This record gives sequence, C-alpha cells and structure tokens, in this order.
Amino acid sequence: MGLASPPFRPTSPSDRPGPGHAHWLRVAREVADDLATDAVAREQAGKAPFDEVSRLREAGLLTLLAPAGPGSDGADLSTAYAVVREIAAADGAIGQLLGCHYFLSYSVRLLAEPAAAARIEERSAAGEWCWGGAFARQEPPLPLARTSRGLVLNGRQSYTTGVLVADRLAVRAVREDTGEPFAVLVDPAHRGVRVDGDTDTFGQRLAAGGSVEFDDVPVKADDVFGSLSTDEDILSPRSALASPVGRLVSVQLCLGMAEGVLAEVREYGRTGHTPWQHPSWPVGTSHDPQVLTAYGELAVLTRSASALADQAVDAVQDLLAHGEDVTYDEYADTAALVAMAEAAASRAAQESTARALDIVGARSTSARLGFDGFWRNARAHTLHAPVTHRLRDVGDYVLNGAHPPFVLPS
Repeated sequence: MGLASPPFRPTSPSDRPGPGHAHWLRVAREVADDLATDAVAREQAGKAPFDEVSRLREAGLLTLLAPAGPGSDGADLSTAYAVVREIAAADGAIGQLLGCHYFLSYSVRLLAEPAAAARIEERSAAGEWCWGGAFARQEPPLPLARTSRGLVLNGRQSYTTGVLVADRLAVRAVREDTGEPFAVLVDPAHRGVRVDGDTDTFGQRLAAGGSVEFDDVPVKADDVFGSLSTDEDILSPRSALASPVGRLVSVQLCLGMAEGVLAEVREYGRTGHTPWQHPSWPVGTSHDPQVLTAYGELAVLTRSASALADQAVDAVQDLLAHGEDVTYDEYADTAALVAMAEAAASRAAQESTARALDIVGARSTSARLGFDGFWRNARAHTLHAPVTHRLRDVGDYVLNGAHPPFVLPS
C-alpha cells in the first residue's frame, strides 16, 4: 500500500490542436470577472440563476467536457476543474452549479456502456444542456418500477444542486424489483416532474438548489445509464472512479473560494482601509503584524492544499487514461489521495473565509461589501461534505488498508 504520487501523463485532450487549457482558463477568467462585478447584488437578490447559466453557455463552458465534435472542443477534466476554481473565486454558488454540471455530465462515460454514453453526450452537446441533480444516497430512495408501460420513476429528492435551472436532471433511483441503485436521466419539463425552490439556505443561494418530485415519470431504457452499487462484483474499478472525480469538484470549489476571499481582502486593504489595530503598530494594513501573520498562515494553508489537489488531479487523470485496466488497489490509492485533498481544501476554505473577516475588521459586517458571502458559501458547502468523514477514510486506509468507500457528492 502506498499513496499516489504525481504520475507522468500522456497527451490529454486539452493538449490537442485547437482551444486548449490556456484558452479555457482565459475564458473562465473573463466570465469570473463578469460575475464578480455584481456578485454581491445577485447573491442578495437570490433569484434563480438563469442569467448566470446563460453567461456560462454563451462562453462555451457548458459543453467544455463533451467529446470533441460539433459544438465541443473536448477538453479534459483538469481543464474543467481549473475552470470551476476560477468561477468559484468570483462566485462560489455558480462555481458549485458549474462543477455539479461537469461531474454529472462526465459521469455518463464512467457509468454507462460506451454506445449509450455516446448517444447521451451527443444529445447533451447538441442541446447545450445544463445538468443538475445528485447521485448521493438518500432516504427514502427514489423507486424505479417496471410497469406495463415500461420504467417509471416516483418519489421526492430533497436539496439538489441546479434543479431550478437544469435542462436535464441526473438522479439516483433504486429498482423496486432488485433493490439495485442506478443513475437515471430525466427531463424536468415532463409533466410528472415538479421542482420546488423551497431551500432556505444561508449560503450557496445561487446554486439553484431545491427539491424535485417525480410522479409516474416514464424513463427510457437508454436513460438508465449505470449502476451505483457499492458491490465490487457489480461496480468496476473504472466506474468507481466516479467517486473521486466528483469529490475533486468539491476540492476545486473550496480552493476557489479560499483564493477568492484572500484576493478580495488583499485588494480592499490596498485601497487604504485598515482594521482596528494596536496604537504602537505601524499605520496601514500592509504593515500590521497581526494582518501579516494571518496572510502568511492562510497563504501556506491554501498553497499546501492546492499542491495536494494538483497531485490528486494528476492521479485521477492517470487512472482514467488506463481505461478498463484500472485495479481496485489503484482506485483505493487514488481515492485516499483525493480524500486528503478534500480535507485540506475544506480546511483552507473554512479558515480563509472566516479569518478574512478578522483581517478586514468591523467593516466586514457591512452587507454592501459582501465579505460574509464567502464565509456563508464555504460553510454551507462544507457542511454537506464534512471533513471528518474524509479524515476517517484516510486513516482507515493508512492504518488498515481499507478501500475508501464509493461515496458520491450530494
């Protein structure tokens, strides 16, 4: 047993001729700058982010991960993760919305048979779908029943990212006859689907979260695209990679919010605004020993988490390049590394967004400035992905060699 280290990677899709990693980072930064101009006002208004999704669609970011072809340049996961991080630095909620879209749409090629995955991804790219939903286990489950009319879906799924604006929902359903969980694709425009924006959350307000009810919604066989069973006899190691692939979205989201708040606070301090300080200290935030120490500690915390995240992304990319040759031991090693990265990024986000308020001082209580939004967004997200769970998984792997569980993000 070892811990995955950064591997040598073969040429990735983003290295091919045409728009590559650098191009999409520039696009993401332009969109992030646009989102940052009215982030506070939009967050306080709390409207469903239809306009924000339009900005993402117009920039080409919704189809970034679709296989190369008409309407898509076939970028790789590392590029998608970098884009999520850039967007999250400006608006954590929209970063979560986009990250969820990337994970759900990409999971098709991990969970479905190649021919079925190709059909779904072709439809998604052609329609420039925005995906919403979640595969996390929930109680009670959504029953998927076989009737004389075919498969039908019923039940209610609580807080789910993107449901208010999604063109397609990807959810976890359980076959009534076998009890096996499956990933299912649903058109929310169907008359049997009812979406409610009933989530009253203090953070991530623009992640388009809500609940969704299914009332005898017909499901085509092609739209049941993969087993979500944790049984290693059913779930292949490659399909199991859906777990670390999804969890890395959380890593990039947390790092983006940590980096975003530090950049905002630094810019605010450079304009001459200073917090309360001891009369013997030099005047100005840039010379305040307490502020300097805080910046130093948070920079080390965030940079360390970023380095660990880069290792985790490289390890996942390497296993994806192996195709069906991935083993469960390789999966476990990489999943443990991703869990470490998630724990580090979560702490970086929580520490940075909370201590940034201390750096700014009493002025950070101003709703107009919106510094509290970074903390609320980070805390709302990390409460759905508790760091203690990731640390427990890492500890069990290091001490006992136990494979980290197949856990999909909520």
